[in-house]
Amino acid sequence: MSTQNKETLDFQAEIQQLLKLMIHSLYSNKEIFLRELISNASDAADKLRFEAINHPNWYEDDSDLSIQVAVDQSKNTITISDNGIGMSREEIITNLGTIAKSGTKEFFSKLSGDQQKDASLIGQFGVGFYSGFIVADSISVESRKAGLTKEQAVRWESAGDGAFTVEQVSKDRRGTTITLHIKPEESELLNSWKIKSIIRKYSDHISIPIQMFKEEWSEESKSQVIKDELETINEANALWTRNKNDISEDQYHEFYKNISNDFENPLSYSHNRVEGRSEFTQLLYIPKKAPFDLWDRSKRSGIKLYVKRVFIMDDSEQLLPTYLRFISGIIDSADLPLNVSREILQESKDVKFIRESSTKRVLSQLEDLSSSVEEAKRADYQLFWNAFGQVLKEGLGEDHANVDKLSKLLRFANSTQNSDIQNVSLSDYVSRMKEGQDKIYFVTADSYLAAKNSPHLEIFNKKGIEVLLLTDRIDEWMLSFLTTYDNKPLTSVAKGDLDLGSLTDVSEKEEQKEAEKEFVDLLDRMKKVLSEKAKDVRLTFRLTDSPACLVADENELSGNLLRMLKAAGQPAPDSKPILEINTSHPLVKKVHSTSVDFEEWAHTLFDQALIAEGGQLSDPGSFVKRLNHLLLN
Repeated sequence: MSTQNKETLDFQAEIQQLLKLMIHSLYSNKEIFLRELISNASDAADKLRFEAINHPNWYEDDSDLSIQVAVDQSKNTITISDNGIGMSREEIITNLGTIAKSGTKEFFSKLSGDQQKDASLIGQFGVGFYSGFIVADSISVESRKAGLTKEQAVRWESAGDGAFTVEQVSKDRRGTTITLHIKPEESELLNSWKIKSIIRKYSDHISIPIQMFKEEWSEESKSQVIKDELETINEANALWTRNKNDISEDQYHEFYKNISNDFENPLSYSHNRVEGRSEFTQLLYIPKKAPFDLWDRSKRSGIKLYVKRVFIMDDSEQLLPTYLRFISGIIDSADLPLNVSREILQESKDVKFIRESSTKRVLSQLEDLSSSVEEAKRADYQLFWNAFGQVLKEGLGEDHANVDKLSKLLRFANSTQNSDIQNVSLSDYVSRMKEGQDKIYFVTADSYLAAKNSPHLEIFNKKGIEVLLLTDRIDEWMLSFLTTYDNKPLTSVAKGDLDLGSLTDVSEKEEQKEAEKEFVDLLDRMKKVLSEKAKDVRLTFRLTDSPACLVADENELSGNLLRMLKAAGQPAPDSKPILEINTSHPLVKKVHSTSVDFEEWAHTLFDQALIAEGGQLSDPGSFVKRLNHLLLN
């Protein structure tokens, strides 16, 4: 085998750091190296199938794609070979020598110190090739890209010491061969039975054959003898094409871990074959925990698209709406063309049908969990909500066709429990409504404690009326799309006039009328003093313990939403709140009965109300001076 143009290059700094970690730290689950390298070989086969649609000559009379694994105890090596798409010299330098798209920075940021979990992150961040250094003291790679001549092959070698060599070689067969020179202390891996068990455990679902040479016992040598005959170790067919009754839960779970690179079992999965207007198979998984890039809305979903078992593309965002971007799985269509592109996907009626069907399937899975009579399933839904609830709320503004389904899945904290756990559904709330109550009441705030201790809740707590506490940043946006549930309007306790209707008894109504007459002069005086701050000053009957509170007019943005917009640098209307005062409070009665320091008292009541609802004072220094003056007089 001739070689030329040998060149020594240094790894990128972050790759050197990664190699050091692989070699010295991540050793708790050594088996992952084989899973990752076989997965890479399978990806290479998928890429060749796709490229061969336009370049059929790339098969070179070798269209039976497979992966071969060999163990050589005499040389202390394990070899993984494929006849997939292969790599050119430039690609092998880019893919194996620099950070490229491997996400190494994110990988390091997620390391926890738990070796088992850290090792499981390897595939998630695309750094699987380097896991070979967990068990090998050196690795060599020979590769020839499909479409290139055998003289254009390349060999890459490294001992994981910060540098690698690249040289041109001759290679008869298209594809890639990786040879791991196993460390002496890892010699237990140089056992064909051990390797076969690892393949069946992690890679049984791979859709192309994973082959090894057969072994048989020789009485003459009293040892295993390798025969010149290959056997297929895995099932060698796509898991999603098999009958559901023939697939165990463990196989479903291992398949999920492979396609999602998650180290935990999924929360739920759904495997269905859809026939009719469009024919396709869907295998969809709901994870337990949020991925590191969940809040990146530009991130495409984790759905892999196949057409008649031919891999087409990763992360097909057209197959599920953005708010379900955490779903992993496979969709295999029998109707789409093999040369489908992202542009075609956007315009295809078949894709639209697949999207609608898959969305309903996921929402049905979630509904089954959330409404199950089994406590374990409801607990699973709570896990899901804690991880993905805020993302699911995005759907209320994006997916108008499924608003009813989504609203049933929402969960909130409420004013009657002493916990910030969001476990109250709108159906739960409606079932507990007071006789005569015709509204669903809520309050928004930037934290649970701010909502729980909001002065706006005082009359509701007194009357035992439940109020939902909405503290996620997305809640204000969500409420512009979710205005009713079960024909009952969602009503903010901090906006507009408070009208409890039949929940207000006759004596309270009489007290309100008397107070309005008695304090009319006080209201006029405060309106003049606070004309720069308040849109209006009026009496309140929503307070029992606090002297004052701020409310927004019925058709204006809430104070919480205005603060959020300003904090995000977004334009916000210059609206003034309404100050409501509690005439039964001793402080308000004192202000009403004296003219001394009236302006200071009026401003102090306003500023206190602003602080109580989570607002920020425009002039804290003046507030402190004013308060100190009043305390000393």
